[in-house]
Amino acid sequence: MSNWIDIAPLSDIPKRGARMVKTALGCVAVFRTAQDEVFALNNACPHKAGPLAEGIVHGKSVTCPLHNWVISLETGEAQGADEGRVTTYPARVEGGRILLDRTFLRARTAA
Repeated sequence: MSNWIDIAPLSDIPKRGARMVKTALGCVAVFRTAQDEVFALNNACPHKAGPLAEGIVHGKSVTCPLHNWVISLETGEAQGADEGRVTTYPARVEGGRILLDRTFLRARTAA
């Protein structure tokens, strides 16, 4: 069995956008940059658990819609003076489809 789960076509997420994806193994926020890179993170901001999938994507970061914390899509770390981290998950695009790593999703805490 493959370790990658096919979750959606890349076209389902607008450039500089995000979607909450519900898998059999839990919910994950999936982000698409202007360069069509994809990143997967826990949806809860480390500050007050704001819904990151509803945030603004800029470069390789997302700004939480609640209190404007900026989170790196690559590392999950809060940037600037803010401290905290969001769990990240391996994601990739193959054949125009977004894939998430099943092994890492299994290790996550329940959504």
